[in-house]
Amino acid sequence: MAGSVDLSKGLPSHPEKSTLEGKNKFLGFWIFLGGETIMFATFFGTFLGLREGTAGGPTAEELFSMPLVFIMTMLLLTSSLTSVLAMFAMKKNNFKNMMILMIVTVLLGVGFLGFEIYEFVEYVHHGLGYTTSAFASSFYTLVGLHGAHVLFGLCWITTLIIRYSRSGITLTNAPKFYVASLYWHFIDVVWVFIFTVVYLMGIGGA
Repeated sequence: MAGSVDLSKGLPSHPEKSTLEGKNKFLGFWIFLGGETIMFATFFGTFLGLREGTAGGPTAEELFSMPLVFIMTMLLLTSSLTSVLAMFAMKKNNFKNMMILMIVTVLLGVGFLGFEIYEFVEYVHHGLGYTTSAFASSFYTLVGLHGAHVLFGLCWITTLIIRYSRSGITLTNAPKFYVASLYWHFIDVVWVFIFTVVYLMGIGGA
């Protein structure tokens, strides 16, 4: 099968869409993202409606730390950049660089997730439990949902790296890496909204 052949002597200009299977994966993924977007929009709306309901508990202004959130943001945005560079390497048939960049993407994502867990633990120590207030519940649900998506993305990309570590770039795995990269960008875009709506507005008291 063409999909199982190592394309060491040349790649199509768009290997991720060079087969019907690849095109179907791409189309199906955008439909999936449509549902994900609606889900996150619902949780954002819920948070905005409940963020003033602190019930006498800690507020966003008292808890949020801009340096920590900034570090988390830089880690995730940088991981998005390495993912983009990995896809450029894929299109140039540079399998080694693609895999290195995808590994770096995973490491940066792990760093982000570690800081997010640390952040949650600190908030709990300062009295912001999940059931402390409407603000707490909506915050942990929204940001935690995003964190779960990050974890899923890390598992997805790691699985691809392990499974195809010796296969080279093929018409079978190129769409899989590409779709995983798109998913990672989606996670980054959602975080930009979280950074703005949750953290910036919270610290600024807006």
